[in-house]
Amino acid sequence: MEDFGQSREQLDERFMLRALELARGTQGLASPNPQVGCVLVRDGKVVGEGAHIYDELDHAEIVALRVAGDSARGATAYVTLEPCSHHGRTGPCSDALIAAGVRRVIVATTDPNRQVSGRGIARLRAAGIDVAVGVLQSDAREINDAFAQFIRTGHPQVTLKAALSSDGMLAPPVSTRATRQPHWLTGPEARAQAQCMRHASDAVLTGIGTVLADDPLLTDRSNVPRRRPLQRVVLDSRLRIPLDSQLVRSAQNDVLILCGTRADPDRTAALVAAGVAVLHIAQLKNRLDLSAVLDALATRNILSVLLECGSQLNGAFLEQKLVDKVVLFHAPTNLGEGAIPFASGFVSPSQLQQSLKNITRTTFGADLCITGLLHDPWE
Repeated sequence: MEDFGQSREQLDERFMLRALELARGTQGLASPNPQVGCVLVRDGKVVGEGAHIYDELDHAEIVALRVAGDSARGATAYVTLEPCSHHGRTGPCSDALIAAGVRRVIVATTDPNRQVSGRGIARLRAAGIDVAVGVLQSDAREINDAFAQFIRTGHPQVTLKAALSSDGMLAPPVSTRATRQPHWLTGPEARAQAQCMRHASDAVLTGIGTVLADDPLLTDRSNVPRRRPLQRVVLDSRLRIPLDSQLVRSAQNDVLILCGTRADPDRTAALVAAGVAVLHIAQLKNRLDLSAVLDALATRNILSVLLECGSQLNGAFLEQKLVDKVVLFHAPTNLGEGAIPFASGFVSPSQLQQSLKNITRTTFGADLCITGLLHDPWE
C-alpha cells in the first residue's frame, strides 16, 4: 500500500479508518469487552492487523503483532482504543507494543475507565514511543458507547427504539387491532435496520403489554454471527405471559422474565419448565423498579439494552431518565385520533427530539430515522 504523496495526517486517518473497520467487524463478538481494531504499518505498508474477539482472548494489538512478527519493529501502530496497561485475562498491550519495538502509536481515543485512562499512553511515552491521541476520536467512541456507559456507571446503555406514524403515534387504536397480531408501520428497509440494531445489542427488552398485543419473537434475524444469544427480556410483574406465546415456545435459555416478588410460584415453575428464566425484582408502587431491572441485567454482563416497548414503558423509562439513546423511525402513515401515544404521560416525539444531542437523520425506504443521544457516555 503506497502513500501516493499523502501527508502524515492523511496517512494517519487512512490507516485509522482501517482499524475502525476492523473494530466494527467485531460487533456481537467482543461484548462484554470493547470493540477494538489495530493496524501495524511500516514504510507505508500494512504489516499486521487484528481485532479483539472475546472468546479468542487476545486483544487487537496482540493479534496484529503476531501477524507482523519482526516487521513490527520500527512500525506505527494504529489502535482504536488506548492500549491497556493492566493485567486482566491477558497481559498489558502497552508492554507488548514496547517489547515489539514499535516507533509510533496512534490512538483514536483514551480508555473510558477513569481508573486506568491515560496510563497506557503514559507507559508508551515513558518508553520513548511517539504517541498521538484523538485521530477520528468521535468515530471510535461511537463504536464503544455501550462499553463506556457500562464501565463508568455500572448500567448498560439503554436505547429506546420506536416506529411512529407521521402524527407521532405508536400504534392504531386498540379497537381496530386483532389480538396478538403485530401492526407494521414502517417498511421492509426500516425493519431490516431494526434487526441490525438487535444484532448490535446484548439484550432487547419489552413489557407484558406488548407481548399480549403483538406476540413478538424478539430474535436477532440479521443472520450475522454473534458469540452469545440475544437476551430477550420481558417485564411482567404478575407473570401474565401466555405459555403458548412465541417467546415462551422459542425459549432456549435466552428469555428472561422479570416479575414482582409476589408472583405466583406455580406460574414461575411452569415458565422455568418451559426453558424461561424468571427473576424477582423489587417493586415501586406496584410496578417493577426500572433501576433494579438495569442492575439485574448488568450482573449478567449486559452492556447494551434495546427497548422495544409500548407507551407505558417508554414513558416510564424516559420519566426516570434511564434512556441514553433514542432511535425514532417515522413512517408516512397517519394514525389519527384515538391512536396509542408514543410515551404515556411524557413528551411528544417532537419535544423529545429537541432534547437530543449528536442528531443524525437517515432514510430507509419511505421512512425517516432520527437518532440522537440524551446522555453522552464519554462526558
